[in-house]
Amino acid sequence: MNDQEILQHIQELVNEEHHLLKLEEDGKIQGDQRQRVKDLEVGLDQCWDLLRQRRARRNAGQNPDDAQPRDASIVENYKQ
Repeated sequence: MNDQEILQHIQELVNEEHHLLKLEEDGKIQGDQRQRVKDLEVGLDQCWDLLRQRRARRNAGQNPDDAQPRDASIVENYKQ
């Protein structure tokens, strides 16, 4: 996946997340959709992490294609 494809995927995930959050705001969200929101948040964190890895590799003169998606347990435990 190149940077543009990652950004496109991020946008798709954000659009779905916004749709589900609107349903929640309107009181129309179902149980499985709540879990999907959580899954989307994790997926977004993973995509952003992968994009940051690719950019860091590129800036360091390394091949950005060597960047690999990290496990959810790793990206969800980053300190901010």
